[in-house]
Amino acid sequence: MFILGKKKYKNTDMEGLVKLAAQDDFEALEELVKRNQDSVYASFYYLSSDCQDIMDLTQEALLKMARNIKKLKDPSKFKPWLNQIVTRIFYDHIRSKNRKLKTVPIDKKDDDEHDRFNVAEVPCKECTPEESSLNSELNCVIEKSIQKLPDSFKLAIVLREFQGLSYEEIADITNTNIGTVKSRIARARNKLQEDLKAYIA
Repeated sequence: MFILGKKKYKNTDMEGLVKLAAQDDFEALEELVKRNQDSVYASFYYLSSDCQDIMDLTQEALLKMARNIKKLKDPSKFKPWLNQIVTRIFYDHIRSKNRKLKTVPIDKKDDDEHDRFNVAEVPCKECTPEESSLNSELNCVIEKSIQKLPDSFKLAIVLREFQGLSYEEIADITNTNIGTVKSRIARARNKLQEDLKAYIA
């Protein structure tokens, strides 16, 4: 019976889990945390350069998600809502370190919906040792390149490329207009492509 119960949660979609978790169903909440912890960790991994910070920030975000799940009125909006939590925690974190979001003059527009910059998806199923080594090195270069971006650009590119949010959702989360979001993402992509020329040529 217990095993069947566990299986039930594994087969429940995200929206269903949110509804159950909001009704104090602890096992649904536990499954919700399991499904999203890697995604939250990945966001902070690219946003923060300190390993200890990444773990602390991830735990804080998941805890805040668990405590506030009842406040989410529309379960279908769970993903953007969770990303808002991640974003606010990130902003609070950099403020606590007496840092300010770096800004760059916006003089370039990018209104095209280009394909996403999927360089992180290089690894294949059957990689040779040489290819595995190159992929590992490539991921390291991507990480360092993202870390060098201004915080506002870093956040925009992580929300777009690693969380899969739309321009509209990112604009809403970061409290900026869509044009600004597009410009930041375009500039971030250009910078990443510059740093990765040797790998993607």
